Amino acid sequence: MLGFLLIMKAEIIRGWIITRRYWFRTLTGLIIGYGMLMILIAGFFYSQPAIERGINQLDDPTRATNYILGFIIGLFAFGVIGMFTQGIQGMAQTGVLEQLCMSPYGLVTNFLARAVVASVTTILYSALMVYFVVISVGGKLFFDPIPVIVLLTLSFINLLGFGFMVGGLVLVFKQVGQLTIIVRMALFALAIFAREEFLQQSWFVSIFMHALPITDASICLKYVLVKGQQVAPGEFMSVFFHPCFYWLCASCVIWTFIGISLFKIMENYSRYKGTLGIY
Repeated sequence: MLGFLLIMKAEIIRGWIITRRYWFRTLTGLIIGYGMLMILIAGFFYSQPAIERGINQLDDPTRATNYILGFIIGLFAFGVIGMFTQGIQGMAQTGVLEQLCMSPYGLVTNFLARAVVASVTTILYSALMVYFVVISVGGKLFFDPIPVIVLLTLSFINLLGFGFMVGGLVLVFKQVGQLTIIVRMALFALAIFAREEFLQQSWFVSIFMHALPITDASICLKYVLVKGQQVAPGEFMSVFFHPCFYWLCASCVIWTFIGISLFKIMENYSRYKGTLGIY
């Protein structure tokens, strides 16, 4: 535990130094991200004549807000899994991975601390992005702090377990990292379009959708932030009683166990074969 906290402290200090030193890059990144997200949302809702008439008015702000939140959740999933895929590839190429392996805290603790710090930073930046874009399209978000914090934590744990699983494969089969981009893009798209209607298909499709690490997280977050936990006009139900919430909790346990177990097995195998730092 102490090692985890020490690594987190080091990552926070490193991140703060980079942000402070390159503050202009951080600021312009937010502005560019805002502009790109507005263009993507406009592309979903407008034909060319409609764009020319004005981009500031949306026919259905709630629908726009739903897509905006889906984009941000998708980007979050894309980034968390990318820490374990492209991140491990880059470390293997530069020799940093071998140095981390010599750390007394181990690879799991190092990656866990890095992922926690990077994810918290991403959530803070994403929150600003969502707020400004939603205001721009005339939408509305219902912010209930306790459910949002719980859902974000569970979503992160879920993606973390999946990321460890994929990262374990990258440790042994380095070039698999290129193929995982397809997986990350698929999860990104699923976060955007995920809705409860997907789960009302055949039992096989329903189980498959629940098994994916982003489906229930995306549905629950949209239920809280976009719908305001409202199941019908004037009728409310807490997200903690929503079926997808229980699926999300179960998914967290399963993916975390599978991910960390497979990562440790692959790490030990890679150490035994002496291929840890080979790309």
